[in-house]
Amino acid sequence: MSQGSIEIRIGAWSELSQAASAIRYEVFVHEQHVPLELELDEMDVLSVHALAVDAQGRGLATGRLLPDGHIGRMAVLQAERKKGLGAQVLRALIEVAKRKAYPEVILGAQLHAKGFYVRQGFIEFGDVFMDANIPHIMMRMPLV
Repeated sequence: MSQGSIEIRIGAWSELSQAASAIRYEVFVHEQHVPLELELDEMDVLSVHALAVDAQGRGLATGRLLPDGHIGRMAVLQAERKKGLGAQVLRALIEVAKRKAYPEVILGAQLHAKGFYVRQGFIEFGDVFMDANIPHIMMRMPLV
């Protein structure tokens, strides 16, 4: 899947881990001070990953879809934000979930990103909770 000079690659952790983990390290560990041991987990090998790459093959944004329909680890490099890359990665993961016939996708959105997910069609539910010392809200999108 590509749009302009951006390509969205869908694959397993074994294929995309090098670029995806570098983006996640930069965004979550370096920028947001999430402990590394919380950022990388055993779910990576079980998930489908999406990676936005530029014409030179450089990773710019990433996200993952867990086997239960949970989207997570959405991250866009700081210099690449506000260019629609997060939306492209999110749409690609939603398409994977639709092909797998998931009834919905869910995610825990950082509060500062809630508006982004609302614009993509997600609806919040539940109470605000803390994850890695960052306030989050659960959100869902029905697919059927």
